Amino acid sequence: MIFHSTYSKPVLLIGNGVRSANAVNMVYEFAEKSNIPILTTLNGVDLAQDEFHIGFIGTHGNRVANMILNECDLVISVGARLGIRQVGRDPKGFAPKADLVRADIDEYELSRDIKKGERKYHADARDFMRMLLSEEVGDYSIWKNQCLAAKEYLRKYDVQPGNLAISKISSLLPVNPIVAVDVGMNQCWAAQSLQLKGREGRIHIGGGFGAMGCGLPYAIGSSIATNNGKVFCICGDGGFQMNIQELETVKRENLPIKIFVMNNRVLGKISETQHFSHGDRFAATAASGGYTVPDFCKISEAYGIKAASLSTYEELDEYVNWIEDLEPCLFDISLPEASFLTPKIKFETGLISPRLEDSVFNEAKAILAK
Repeated sequence: MIFHSTYSKPVLLIGNGVRSANAVNMVYEFAEKSNIPILTTLNGVDLAQDEFHIGFIGTHGNRVANMILNECDLVISVGARLGIRQVGRDPKGFAPKADLVRADIDEYELSRDIKKGERKYHADARDFMRMLLSEEVGDYSIWKNQCLAAKEYLRKYDVQPGNLAISKISSLLPVNPIVAVDVGMNQCWAAQSLQLKGREGRIHIGGGFGAMGCGLPYAIGSSIATNNGKVFCICGDGGFQMNIQELETVKRENLPIKIFVMNNRVLGKISETQHFSHGDRFAATAASGGYTVPDFCKISEAYGIKAASLSTYEELDEYVNWIEDLEPCLFDISLPEASFLTPKIKFETGLISPRLEDSVFNEAKAILAK
């Protein structure tokens, strides 16, 4: 038995291994049966969609997801390797009040001990989900509602312009969209704030590979694989330039790819480190250090793809017909150069920055601790 009557605040933590095992529908079935809150890893961020979406854990994870992890009493991890970006430098700080159950197909990942007394299942995610579905499990609606209430309470915190831009894009997407995301700040903003409608959409994300430039190729492959289907591509200005020539493929094959360039005119994740840790010595990451961006609209139009330069993400409302039609297009969305990623768990200390006011933190914690 995995569940015991003593557990009152369990969470199901799922990673991309769930999709690899074709067990996504089983996760939804179990969630509907038990009302257990679902958290995801970065690579599995599209595995809990629509009303099941709470957030993902880890270094740049949603604050509420990491707070839930700190308050729960059972973590059932399925298809998630629980790497250092999820567990942290000191594993003792991972889900400190919880028992841990891990199911993984990779015996070498299971050879690492994360918590004392953890239970390990060397099993395919689909087989493990069958085990969960066969158990008599209580209804955790009260706990799930606490998690959703804390999420709502914290909604206005950790919101950067990039998050607002992603939320606007989300609001304009159809049900069950296919979204391809590049690497960089845009990836983290998308993982934090992109909420899909429906249960069958996809977010193709580079995860921990750091493969800048992957967004447009992901989108091209996704469109061709779905018989020239519509795909939404989210890029940063740096990553987009690394494979910008593939606009020719988009035009030649007439692929209905909608490209959103999150343009803050810097190589965001590295320039952020140079700002906070190296006294604004921007080496090859900002204009002062030798990095610049072209006029993306002129380049797009040179390839025969319609494009619009937007001073703010709110202007996307004026282009709903472009988003809905079956032609490729590009939106160059201007963001402030001083755009940052929040929250962030510091590797050295395990503390989340920026720090919330004590009253806000205590209230969110109280909601989860009821």
